[in-house]
Amino acid sequence: MADDELTELLGSLEHRFWDAMVERDAVAAAALCDEPTMVAGASGAATIDRAMFTSMLMSDGWVLRSYEITDVVAHRVTDDVAVVAYRVHEDLEVDGEDVALDAADASTWVRRDGTWVCALHTESILGDAYGRDRATS
Repeated sequence: MADDELTELLGSLEHRFWDAMVERDAVAAAALCDEPTMVAGASGAATIDRAMFTSMLMSDGWVLRSYEITDVVAHRVTDDVAVVAYRVHEDLEVDGEDVALDAADASTWVRRDGTWVCALHTESILGDAYGRDRATS
């Protein structure tokens, strides 16, 4: 598979995942996750199973209203492992307040029994590389 085809495939899988989050379709989103899967971002790093992921997606504290993915790049590591990275703009409601953010996301996809699942997803909120644009605690 050429890199363009791989980028299209993984980009499509990422869109399916994000669409499932907008629709709050925990079954569809969890089906795209490895068992377990790892996540890393502003809240830290964790290994979560599908049941925990479903609980997190359905929690009342946040709702993903919309998203826009751009600048998708992908790389095949082996026949059954590939990575994808992209920029994403998110419009959310968090604890009753509207929030918009821009991030750089990356996922590692693994093919298991012919089906691609996400083994690791990371999100880095964009800003100054040294954190100078953030308040200190």
